[in-house]
Amino acid sequence: MRALQLFGDRDLRLTEIEAPPPPGEAEVQVRVRAIGLNYLDVWGFRGMAFAKRKMPQVVGVEASGEVAAVGPGVTRFKAGDPVVMYGAETCGHCRACREGRDNLCENVGGILGFHLDGFARELINRPERLTVAVPPGVSFEDAACAPIGFGTVQHMLFDNAKLEPGESILVHAGGSGIGTAAIKMAKAIGCTVFTTVGDDDKAEKAKALGADHVINYRSERFEGEVRRLTRRKGVDVVFEHVGADTWNGSLLCLKRGGRLVTCGSTSGVSATMNLMQLFQQQYRIFGSFGCSMGNIRDSLAKMAEGLTPVIDSVFPLDEFAKGLEKLESRKAFGKVIVTF
Repeated sequence: MRALQLFGDRDLRLTEIEAPPPPGEAEVQVRVRAIGLNYLDVWGFRGMAFAKRKMPQVVGVEASGEVAAVGPGVTRFKAGDPVVMYGAETCGHCRACREGRDNLCENVGGILGFHLDGFARELINRPERLTVAVPPGVSFEDAACAPIGFGTVQHMLFDNAKLEPGESILVHAGGSGIGTAAIKMAKAIGCTVFTTVGDDDKAEKAKALGADHVINYRSERFEGEVRRLTRRKGVDVVFEHVGADTWNGSLLCLKRGGRLVTCGSTSGVSATMNLMQLFQQQYRIFGSFGCSMGNIRDSLAKMAEGLTPVIDSVFPLDEFAKGLEKLESRKAFGKVIVTF
C-alpha cells in the first residue's frame, strides 16, 4: 500500500509498504481518506525528536477515514462507517484514561506520526476504543480536523479556560488552523473576539469569520491595541500558542483574574515573566496539550451542527510536502488537508 515516510531531515518520500494484517481482537481497520496538517508535522519534518524515532517513519498526526474491516469483539463499528482516530497510544487502564482524561495518560506510548508510525498510509489498524464515529453529513476533510485542530481548541477553551458566553477573548494567530477554530467556537457562544494576524488579507478573512477586533501585529503592538479597545481593562481569556514573542504582551492583555491558556511555542520555548504581576493581578495560566476522546466527539458534533473548520487548501497525497511548505510559510488561512 502507499504511504508517506520520513527518512531523515526533510527527506519525505511516497513509498510502498506492506499492508496491515486483518484486524485483531477489538481492532478496526481503517482506510484513510484525509489527513489534517499541523505544526507537529512541520516539527517532525524538520527533524525534531529523531533520536527517539525509528526511521523511516510514516508521517501524519491527524486523519479521518472509513472502516474497511472489523476484528473479533468489535461492537460499535461496521465496514463503511466514517471514523476518526485518536492520535496517541494511550494505555486505557490508568486513572486518567478511566476518567476520560486521555491526554493525561500515565503510560502513553507516543504520538502517531511523531514518535510512532502515523496516519499517512492507505490502511491502518487501530483499537476500537481509540476510534470515534463521525456523524452523518460531516465530510472526510472536515472530520480530519477533529482529532487535533478542533479537539485541541475544545479542550483549551472549555475544559481549561472555562470560556463563558459573553466573555472577551484574544485569539493569537487568528489565521491558523486552531486560531480560526477558536474564533468560530468563541463567537458561537456570543463572546467578543479580538484576534491577531500577520497581514491585511488575513485580517479581512478573520473579520468575515466574525472576529470583532482584528490587529495586524506587524504594524501595531497588539497589547497596546487590546488595552485601548478595552479601555485598559483587558480581556477575560487569552488563547496563546505563539510562545516567547507574545508571552508577556499576552499577560498585559488580561483583566485582573484573567485566564491565559497555551498549547504552543512556535516562536520559542523560553520566556521570562514578572512574578509580581502574576500574583498581584491574580492571573490563571493553563498549559494545554492535545485533547480527550470526549473533546473529539464534541468537536464532531459541532461540525454536524454546522460549525465547520476553515480549510485553506487540499492537496493530493503525493503533494504532502507542498502542504507542509504552505503551513510553514504562514500563508495558509485555516487548515491544510491532504487526501488519498
